[in-house]
Amino acid sequence: MATWITICDTCKREDWNPALQPKTDGELLAELIEPRAQLAKIKSRRVSCIMGCVRACNVTIQGPNKTNYVLGMFEPTSEDAQAIVDYAKLHKDSDSGQVPYRQWPQGIKGHFTSRITPIPGTD
Repeated sequence: MATWITICDTCKREDWNPALQPKTDGELLAELIEPRAQLAKIKSRRVSCIMGCVRACNVTIQGPNKTNYVLGMFEPTSEDAQAIVDYAKLHKDSDSGQVPYRQWPQGIKGHFTSRITPIPGTD
């Protein structure tokens, strides 16, 4: 089953200045995540607004029939992008989507916003 990293491309951190940086922080983060995700065989996509503006930059780590996660307060840096992809790889390798805390990359600790349990398979 595929694991997806969904990146909010409209995220702007509090200090974002369009005169100095025409691209949003979310666009810059997406540009850093996408090639790393592709190398890791993780799917990625951009969406406009995950509705976590107070905690920008936001991403979700999702997979069918798995626990899914919303994470935020990232910076558009290579280190944050790599930590997100490293966590997505662990999510992909987990049957449930849950990853033991001791395995979390340091760069994602403190960035979790919410955990979304899978939808039941039957009505």
